[in-house]
Amino acid sequence: MAKPINHAHWSNPSRLKTRHLLLLMHLDEQGSVLRAAEAARMTQPAASKLLAEMEGLLGVPLFERHARGVAPTWYGQVLIRRARSALLEIGRAQEEIAALRDGRMGQASIGTVVNPGTNLVPQAVAAVKRQHPDILVRIEMDYSRPLVAKLLDGQLDLVIGRIMDPEDGAELVFEPLADEPHSVVVRAGHPLAARAALSHADLEEYGWILPPPDSVLRARLETMFLERGLVGSRNTVETSSLPVTINLLRSSDLLTALPVEAVAPYVQAQQLAVLPLELGVSMESFGIVRRRGHQLSPAAEKMLEALRATARELYPAGGH
Repeated sequence: MAKPINHAHWSNPSRLKTRHLLLLMHLDEQGSVLRAAEAARMTQPAASKLLAEMEGLLGVPLFERHARGVAPTWYGQVLIRRARSALLEIGRAQEEIAALRDGRMGQASIGTVVNPGTNLVPQAVAAVKRQHPDILVRIEMDYSRPLVAKLLDGQLDLVIGRIMDPEDGAELVFEPLADEPHSVVVRAGHPLAARAALSHADLEEYGWILPPPDSVLRARLETMFLERGLVGSRNTVETSSLPVTINLLRSSDLLTALPVEAVAPYVQAQQLAVLPLELGVSMESFGIVRRRGHQLSPAAEKMLEALRATARELYPAGGH
């Protein structure tokens, strides 16, 4: 049975210590006070006491006890999410201090969707490295939703992508850069590449390289086929990797939908071709996504400046 809420302690959440937060993470991961205590290298009574302290300080039940262990309440889920972010921030702070102590500027972690990941981000990183070669830049390419989740968790400093979930909007700042129309891309010499005019029906007989089912692009491609009364191909490969996609295209007759900019070097080298068809699939503008009210590290601030400057050159008609 859940403990009664005691509002008398709501003024004392600042008394939560790092050891409280670490135990909270272990409880969430292990689902058991005993296993969490072992992971935290303490006794079970000590872990139970620490959990009781947390619940007493906040005046709410953080975990429900049941026969199989413990599960976080809604209150617990909120604190776990914030605690994870706080612990990551503490870790990043230690890294920044160590870097500054050694005369380095530290590091910046960037997440990017495919299109800006092939031109904007590499050019901005190159500009930063010319001025500050000691900055460590980490780059992760994925779809917007998982990248923004990592941004909110403190695992990334900046994301070049989109805000897909409106409920996240209050915690984020979005600077639009450019829209992202998609075209059908195939290998050079593909049977469809020689055709002067194409219809969507011509695409049906070929297999497709598709993004994972939970991506917005996948949903829009499937909608595009349905709206035209077409059946999507059963011959499919699913991947979110651009290098895998490009190599599959070059060695098969598969089709895929990508922004032209993402494959421009391969088209210029006559390894890939863009079909002469208005696909009718586009994504909302991508842009720079940051956490609202969060102060960036010196390295991440330099990265943000370089991204903005590079975007002004690449997307003069965009959001800048």
